[in-house]
Amino acid sequence: MKKVETKPTFTVAVTGLNAIDSPGPGVPVIRALREAKSFNVRIIGLSYETLEPGIYMSDLVDKVYQVPFPSAGTEVMFDRFQYINNIENIDFLFPNFDAELFNFIKLEKRLNDELGIRMSIPTMEQFEARNKVNLYEYGKKHGITVPFAKMLYNPNELPGLVSEFGFPLVIKGKFYDAKIAYTTDQAIQHFNKISAQWGLPVLIQEFVHGTEVNICGVGDGNGKLVGAVPMRKLYITDKGKAWAGVTISDSKLMSLTKKLIKETKWNGPFELEVMKTTDDEYYLIEINPRFPAWCYLPVGAGQNQVESVVNMALKQHYKTYTKFEVGKLFIRYSYDLIVDMKDFEQISTHGEL
Repeated sequence: MKKVETKPTFTVAVTGLNAIDSPGPGVPVIRALREAKSFNVRIIGLSYETLEPGIYMSDLVDKVYQVPFPSAGTEVMFDRFQYINNIENIDFLFPNFDAELFNFIKLEKRLNDELGIRMSIPTMEQFEARNKVNLYEYGKKHGITVPFAKMLYNPNELPGLVSEFGFPLVIKGKFYDAKIAYTTDQAIQHFNKISAQWGLPVLIQEFVHGTEVNICGVGDGNGKLVGAVPMRKLYITDKGKAWAGVTISDSKLMSLTKKLIKETKWNGPFELEVMKTTDDEYYLIEINPRFPAWCYLPVGAGQNQVESVVNMALKQHYKTYTKFEVGKLFIRYSYDLIVDMKDFEQISTHGEL
């Protein structure tokens, strides 16, 4: 008689369901989970806003709960997860926003010990060291070129820094957003807009001419790469987000990635944003401490890094990838979901759907 292979079923919670023009990584992470070969999955969506499109994608998400904004604090967050976990018995959680990671890192031990919820996230030291405001020193420490940058707390500091940076220069928020300024007035406008949305400090950074190439990957926490796929952006929105991209072969970029993961012993998913100049020099622009919104492209190129992360954290056998298919494209599109008003009312009034 032929032996029937059985697969475990894991309950996985995912944030970042905002599949909008500046998309969160939640929906592509769920798509990768749905294509996992080594386990079945039940998906628990976690939302902050009632109009996050992923809430209503019933073919991808089994159940959705609203969770408190990170500003509510760790105790409020823990209480909400305790309630959700009593119903859903969550095995693994994917935090997908930079802004929520600080709380999840602080809660990691309690979520694991008291609720049995595991995550694959960087340590607080790793998280803070790669912060945009610390990235220049981080690059110097690890021998990686990073554009010169300074922190700003007041727009009145900008005119005095113009001669130091020259134009154009880049104004960046501490979590998200980056804008190029060509004049002092423009730089001050960008400062005011970004600080109003994301708070202080704001970063002023040297502008580097070149082509942006990114890497989506996973570190095992011991200095080894579990997988890594480089991508070149083909189309960028007015928010600076990739709307289309293609996997590329770039041995120098892969070497830079391996060196960084080995030296920092990075734990969990990451995205490196790198500027490649015409002189074939590489400038590290940002390190995002979670999967990017284009993380479904590696699945299409032969690396289901999301599946490996879950298996790694749950002490299952996991794949380590060294190859991927070059020349695979992703192209985003918009799509109108039609849902019943009662579903919107349900998530708005009861906080779950």
